[in-house]
This record gives sequence, C-alpha cells and structure tokens, in this order.
Amino acid sequence: MINCLFVGCGGFLGSVLRYACSFIKLGPEGFPLVTLGINIVGSFAILFFAGVFTRVVPLDDHLLLFLRVGLCGGFTTFSTFSAETLGMFERGDVVLAIGYAVASCALCVVAALLGEAAASALSA
Repeated sequence: MINCLFVGCGGFLGSVLRYACSFIKLGPEGFPLVTLGINIVGSFAILFFAGVFTRVVPLDDHLLLFLRVGLCGGFTTFSTFSAETLGMFERGDVVLAIGYAVASCALCVVAALLGEAAASALSA
C-alpha cells in the first residue's frame, strides 16, 4: 500500500507540472510542440533516474517509484499525443500528423537512450 502512496504523490506532481506546461505557447498553430517536449523530457528523465539512482546514488525503492512511475508517468502524456495526432488527421493535416507521430516516437527513443548514456557516464 505504501508503494501506491509514493506513486500517487509522484503522479500528482507530474500531472501538475504537465498542466503548468500547457500554458506555454510554442511552435506553429496546430502543432503540439509542448506535448512533444514533455514526452522527450520524460523519456530522458525516466532512464536517467533509473541509471543514476541505481548505479551512482542508490535510492530507496519507494523513491524510485515516486520518480519513475509517479513523476515521469504523470508528466508524460501518451494519451494527449494520441488525441492530438488524431485531431490533425481529422483536420486533414495528414502529413503533419504522420510527421508528429514519427518524430515523437523517434525523438523519445533517442531521449531515452541519451538518458541512459548520461546515467552511465555519471557512474563511470
């Protein structure tokens, strides 16, 4: 039950951070650059936290749940990404929708790899 509390508290903070970011206006109208940025940062952070707090500065399992599952899970937003992509398709912006979907997947995987590499570099 204590694990749920840590995940819930982290999720609350991550969700509030994501909501706060929704007020940032970036990029061209109709392109969800903020959502893309949130997901890239979250993809980096989840593997960075995992690496740093298991290899460099060992952290209690509860705090790892707070950071990775709660904070990063609450901050990143796959459902919003999906809804925004669908919205682009519905508006007839097919090329933009496909570009956004491909860019989101590719950049988030690259960010995750960079997060892992950064954590590995700190532990070397």
